[in-house]
Order: sequence, then structure tokens, then C-alpha cells
Amino acid sequence: MPADATALIQRYYDAFNAGDWAGMLALLSDDVAHDISQGGREVGAEAFARFMAHMERCYRERVRDLVVMASADGARAAAEFMLDGEYLRTDGAFPPAHRQRYTLRVGAFFELRGGRIARVSNHYNLKDWLRQVE
Repeated sequence: MPADATALIQRYYDAFNAGDWAGMLALLSDDVAHDISQGGREVGAEAFARFMAHMERCYRERVRDLVVMASADGARAAAEFMLDGEYLRTDGAFPPAHRQRYTLRVGAFFELRGGRIARVSNHYNLKDWLRQVE
């Protein structure tokens, strides 16, 4: 089961890097819980789709150096990776966007159910990102 779990997370990030939002959404449960780094929790695939549309407007990002780990029962997984990005459009109260480039180390945690992702929790150092784009 861990191999199935790691393959699912790999497909998720492959879709992310390809800009295949529909492909990402197809890997999520309808009631997916999304814990946003330094933010709240959003529930549901529709909320996740809105989040991704917002991210696409404001950022261009790519995952590299992905490492995925899974529990023995395949119910949970974790990923660590480097995120290379470009800040395209000012996002709310954040500093103005001027196509600044940034690189962040990100940790992500997943709950898996029925061959789909039921929870995504992303974590990165917001102060580091702010330092890079200010």
C-alpha cells in the first residue's frame, strides 16, 4: 500500500508541474480538507479549485527535488520539496508583485482514503518568502 500512496502523491505533483488543475482535482476526494500554510482550512473540491485558480493568477510555481514518504498502511503520506516560483500579480496585502522569483522548502502532509487525497496540509516559511519578494 505505501507504493500506491507514494504513486498517488507523485501523480498529484506531476499534475501540478504540468499546470493540469483538472488532473489534480481528479485525485482529490469531494470533501478534501485543504490546510493552507499560515491560513485556514477550506473543505471541498470546489474550494480547492477556487484556491488553485487564485494561485494561477498570482504565481507561477514548479516543484523539484520531490521526496514522498507513506505510512505502512497507505493512509497517510508526506512530501518535502523545493518550490521555485515567480510572483506574477499582487496577492491581497502581500508586497506588490514585480515578477520576483523565489525558492522555498515546502512540507506537505496528506490523508488518503479510497485511492484519493482526503487532506492536503502545506507548510512553508512565510517570512522567508516575504524576504525574497520584498
